[in-house]
Amino acid sequence: MPEAHGMHEMHKVHGTGAVHETREAAAVHDTREPGTREPDPCVIALDVGGTGMKGALLDRDLRPLATLRRPTPRDAGPDAVVDAIAATLELLSRRAGEQGVTVLRAGVVVPGIVDEERARAVFSANLGWRDLPMRALLEQRCGLPVTLGHDVRACGSAEAELGAARGARDVLFVAIGTGIAAAVISDGRPVRAGGHAGELGHLVVEPDGAPCGCGARGCLETVASAAAVAGAFTARSGRSVDGADQVAALLALGDPNAEAVWRRATEALADALAIATTLLAPELIVLGGGLAEAGELLLTPVRAALAERLTFQRQPAVVRAALGDEAGCLGAGLHAWHALTDATLPRELTGGATR
Repeated sequence: MPEAHGMHEMHKVHGTGAVHETREAAAVHDTREPGTREPDPCVIALDVGGTGMKGALLDRDLRPLATLRRPTPRDAGPDAVVDAIAATLELLSRRAGEQGVTVLRAGVVVPGIVDEERARAVFSANLGWRDLPMRALLEQRCGLPVTLGHDVRACGSAEAELGAARGARDVLFVAIGTGIAAAVISDGRPVRAGGHAGELGHLVVEPDGAPCGCGARGCLETVASAAAVAGAFTARSGRSVDGADQVAALLALGDPNAEAVWRRATEALADALAIATTLLAPELIVLGGGLAEAGELLLTPVRAALAERLTFQRQPAVVRAALGDEAGCLGAGLHAWHALTDATLPRELTGGATR
């Protein structure tokens, strides 16, 4: 892949709010300047989240030729979500045709347990599917070859190739949002383990703690996710907040309840990161997701608490993700372009499956 300088263009386009849609709309926005030359062939990139989908047509340099955002209809059930994914791919494919661009492949990343080798969405608590042959369903619906991936691993790949972890070979990317999950890159390669690797949010940090949706108690997600931070502040203070960003704002103002909740979350996160560091020896830990938007309010105490917990272990740097909420979409595009490249290589160089 050539250098993805277009990545910054994509981030800026969305960062301005210029392409945000209403909840009902799904208009595709052409991001090219009028009168520009016809672009190279492209791929469709689609990041499917629990509440929304982000899609784009990306050229070989990962420049966005068109973008869209639309809601994920998870309340309507898993079949409706699959229908919405297929419809979004078809919408982007039509837009490519209108622009005279040839779509070579689609990259789709979804949450939950994803087995990339078998191209199946194994399980998603948020979206409701189990052992779904996602790639086959989408290819049948859309008539395009599809590469299926995991949303957080896609973010990790994008940060490793294009963002905060560029140049590093041993990386732990941690997404801290409604839940917590990680992507592991070891010796420059993603660790997948049949789709089960990276469930950092389900390390138990408080054995007698709150029940977790996974069935255990005291998982990291119940303490340090953005949702848990907001909930803990409300429970402690009696004041309702819309999200963890408001807790961070109160922390900056010296609110004692915010300080207590934040300290508990960062200590729990450091506990989990110390375990991961001992097992995986990352040179770099990249924190992303909504909670990481707090910047040094999160990074500084996590770095200090992690350093206190490590003795002989490799000391990783801890940094904030660089790509924001576009990382998943960029990662989906990378997966698609890599699959196209792998398809032209001898089988023994790709490890077999190229899709």
